Amino acid sequence: MRQRVVRVAVTAVLVALVLLAIPLALAVRATLYADQRDSLERAALAAAVRVNPDYATGDPAELPPPGPGERLGLYDPKPRLHTGTGPRSGDAAVRRAFRGVIARAQSGGELVVAVPVSHAEQVIGVVRASSAVSAVRNRVLVDWAVLLGAAVFALAVAVLVARRQARALAAPLEDLSRHCRAVTEGDLSARAAPSTIAEIDQVARTHNDMLHSLSELLRHEKDFTANASHQLRTPLTGLQLTLEAGLAQDDARLRPALEEALDATRRLHDTVEEVLRLAGSPGPPGVVPDRSVFHLLAETDARWHGLFAQDGRRLDCGVQDAPADVLVPGGPVAEILGVLLDNARTHGRGSVRVTVRDLDDALAFDVADEGTVIAEPEGLFARGRTSGSNGGTGIGLALARDLAVSLGGRLLLSGGDPTTFTLLVPVAPATR
Repeated sequence: MRQRVVRVAVTAVLVALVLLAIPLALAVRATLYADQRDSLERAALAAAVRVNPDYATGDPAELPPPGPGERLGLYDPKPRLHTGTGPRSGDAAVRRAFRGVIARAQSGGELVVAVPVSHAEQVIGVVRASSAVSAVRNRVLVDWAVLLGAAVFALAVAVLVARRQARALAAPLEDLSRHCRAVTEGDLSARAAPSTIAEIDQVARTHNDMLHSLSELLRHEKDFTANASHQLRTPLTGLQLTLEAGLAQDDARLRPALEEALDATRRLHDTVEEVLRLAGSPGPPGVVPDRSVFHLLAETDARWHGLFAQDGRRLDCGVQDAPADVLVPGGPVAEILGVLLDNARTHGRGSVRVTVRDLDDALAFDVADEGTVIAEPEGLFARGRTSGSNGGTGIGLALARDLAVSLGGRLLLSGGDPTTFTLLVPVAPATR
């Protein structure tokens, strides 16, 4: 920004100097030449007044001494130089002056002014005054050099002023940029300093207000996560202990129901853990691969097979070319598969198949049913959108996508007819 401000200021000054200096330089040149011609004309008129009308009959004709660098000469009607200095034969200016007019000309490297000498309404001679053009040209060059020096001085002053102004403008913005960088690195306590420039100061105040609101929002979210962690984990743990104590009783009638309730409670506990982990982690956390693909698919089949059977639908879980003993993060992957299977049960139709494919550095979990999807893929993963017409909060697929990102993986709609969702899970070589 500093360079840009200086560049704009210097450009403006250069344009102003060009627009002013060129006409001024031309005016100086014209003025100096006009002044020299006026000086020659005054000298010629003064000499013409002193010329004796009888100079042609032999009376002496005295001319005043010329000025520095000037020449004066008296020409008779022939026309030839009679007295003074100048060319021996009258030039075009002298001949034109014999017509009774004051002649101005430039010839032979000289500025020439010829003034007629009149007597009894007749021109009896001409006084010619001249000076070298080079003398006037030198004066023009000197004045132009002075003008150029003034322009360079003005440009230098403009550069200094522009740099100072650029520093004054850029310093608060650079300070604001440093604070924004600090915020990006996680320091929400950074605040921009006030500025003497109203517009920048307003931006700084808005930035500080935004940071304050963001800090409050993050604090509320952190408090909510901590509260939810405490208020959910404690009752769930107590419920699990109660169900386990009930299983210890030898009651064959209640045992199946207690075992099913205990399994549901454990799954709910795992779901709460994954949601809290996702809420408390701004980036992909270091989840540990702890469950083999074989056991994960077995658990998924055991959990969902009966539900699909109740609807008269079939669920198949299998491995294509991936090693069944490869370890993956069991909790997050199970939650994502659960969301996809629930989505297939609610919005899909026909048989559902879960397949695992090996992609060398990742595993692909495909969940496919016999339904179709005509919606835009991005819209399916937007919160508040559902893939069917029977209602719902539209959170499941969005949550599944966030869980996939937290693993460093990706969840996408890989097919619309039939509907196929694909979960990509990175696999480290050590887990194979």
